[in-house]
Amino acid sequence: MGKVKYKSLLLAVFSVLALTSYSQEEISFANEKVITADSIKVGAQRTELYFPLLKGKRVAVLVNQTSLIKKTFLVDSLLHAGINVKKIFCPEHGFRGKANAGEIIKNSVDSITGLPIISLYGKRKKPKSGDLKGIDVVVYDIQDVGVRFYTYISTMTYMMEACAENNVEFLILDRPNPNGYYVDGPILQKEFSSFIGLHPVPIVYGMTIAEYATMVNGEGWLSNGIKCNLKYVTVDNYNHLYFYQLPVAPSPNLPNMEAVYLYPSLGLFEGTVVSVGRGTDLPFQVIGHPDMKNGNYSFTPENKPGALNPKYMGVKCNGYKLDDFADIYIKNLRKIYLFWLTAAYKNIPDTAQYFNTYFDKLAGTDKLRKQVIAGVSEDDIHLSWKADIEKFKKIRKKYILYPDFE
Repeated sequence: MGKVKYKSLLLAVFSVLALTSYSQEEISFANEKVITADSIKVGAQRTELYFPLLKGKRVAVLVNQTSLIKKTFLVDSLLHAGINVKKIFCPEHGFRGKANAGEIIKNSVDSITGLPIISLYGKRKKPKSGDLKGIDVVVYDIQDVGVRFYTYISTMTYMMEACAENNVEFLILDRPNPNGYYVDGPILQKEFSSFIGLHPVPIVYGMTIAEYATMVNGEGWLSNGIKCNLKYVTVDNYNHLYFYQLPVAPSPNLPNMEAVYLYPSLGLFEGTVVSVGRGTDLPFQVIGHPDMKNGNYSFTPENKPGALNPKYMGVKCNGYKLDDFADIYIKNLRKIYLFWLTAAYKNIPDTAQYFNTYFDKLAGTDKLRKQVIAGVSEDDIHLSWKADIEKFKKIRKKYILYPDFE
């Protein structure tokens, strides 16, 4: 596309908002390679490398609807190969990936295979010793999106701890990270640690799941510094410079690549009064509020699969449609886009109610909330992260398994 003036593009999208104070920097739209599932071999496809490791062992899997070898579920492939799969563990959204965000998932039995399904998003998020009794190895194969508050990495961490405590091997079948081409955001501070952020990493950490797991293990971030017997199968022909197009939606409210690219920026709105379009056909592709002063789009949330009782259900919200903006701009920006967060704060009548207690956990710090309230510019907020991000990048570099963007 060549170079596009930062402010000019913003004005084209937000013509009703005054952006005179925003940065004039130029953004370069590089021609990085766009790859699909047909261009690579994810870890699960490289069966010749890990089927021999599983033969003769009692196997459990931690999987969901993204755990595919081409179009076949990993569990089916393992069983067809004669591998002794004993049970299934599942994360948030369940084994089939259809449950609502935050919905409690109950233990059940898979109707197709007859295998027991143990939920790690129900009464407990970490397996008990009894859950791993009689298991030699746990296979992890879940498509992630590379954002700290996306809970699959927390589920993985708790499983790694349980495996370490019970002398069980942990095998990761790696997959590309669709947001794996940059690093940005505030580093999580220990006092804000929760299931939506366990480790001192930025919101966007630029690592595949196998790279992330090796970092967690290597840096001693598991409970009491224990080490997991970790193995992994890498992705063939992957590069951190690539833009990877997901073949399957990773969760109900990230239905397409536009939502995946917008998620690191829009996910923070879950800690505010602003709706991100849950309960519409454009989740994480729109923002709005019933009292937003300006806007070029409106929507009314309603019950939908994966989004029951959404924020402002049945109430018209004024706001912005951002899906086109995601592909032409956000994908190439390589950092979290803060303008929407700060602008929405200025355009909500009751700013005292703008943030809720969830926001600081999403941000991993209370500093970002305080900066928005104080009117700190987006550029200065980004600068306040710089030193910590550089420290994190030095840690990250030790665990990178693929050609990097730096």
